[in-house]
Amino acid sequence: MTNESYVNESDVNESDVTTETIGTDAGDARITWHPAKKPRLVLAVSHGAGGGIEARDLKALAAVLPAHGVTVALVEQPWRVAGKKVAPAPRTLDVGWRGLWPALAAPGLPVISGGRSAGARVACRTAVELGAHAVLALSFPLHPPGRPEKSRADELLGAGVPTLVVQGGNDPFGKPEEFPDGDHELIEVPYGDHGFAVPKRAPLDQAEAVAIVTDGVVKWVESLG
Repeated sequence: MTNESYVNESDVNESDVTTETIGTDAGDARITWHPAKKPRLVLAVSHGAGGGIEARDLKALAAVLPAHGVTVALVEQPWRVAGKKVAPAPRTLDVGWRGLWPALAAPGLPVISGGRSAGARVACRTAVELGAHAVLALSFPLHPPGRPEKSRADELLGAGVPTLVVQGGNDPFGKPEEFPDGDHELIEVPYGDHGFAVPKRAPLDQAEAVAIVTDGVVKWVESLG
């Protein structure tokens, strides 16, 4: 298995990275920009309810995609910027994302709306309203762990724009085979959990697992035109 698009932190040039604070009706949010030299798209991705933009998949995408003409904007929701440990209700998350959108669209490029876990749900719920070019759903929480009857499939199926789901094979919030048929693509990260971590006994290592994410997103982005 190749990992040609995986980039170690030590290989990442941070000299062009900038951060800006954006006021929203839900409080101050923060965008960390990883610019492409010749951008054709912006990928805006936010974190989940249990972590921040230091998640391994978000960091890897920010390292890899700029070389493919995609400026990556890592978004921290207001609750996270404020130092709170518990995410607010979905409606409040949506308010924060709406407030950020003008800044994400300011470069004048098509914007892919994305996120991991709860952030993926926000991206799906608001895509059509905000005019997103597409949606990237990382570790979409199809249902709470052990509660498949509490499905959130309607959010995913209602995204209304080209959508890519990247899901761990052992994600307790929804395994790939649990996802409904619909107008979306799905990439599986074998053995991966909700954070795409793989067990030490797995036949692929962590770098290879992350490369499945980045390789898949690169190919999908290129297919969007």
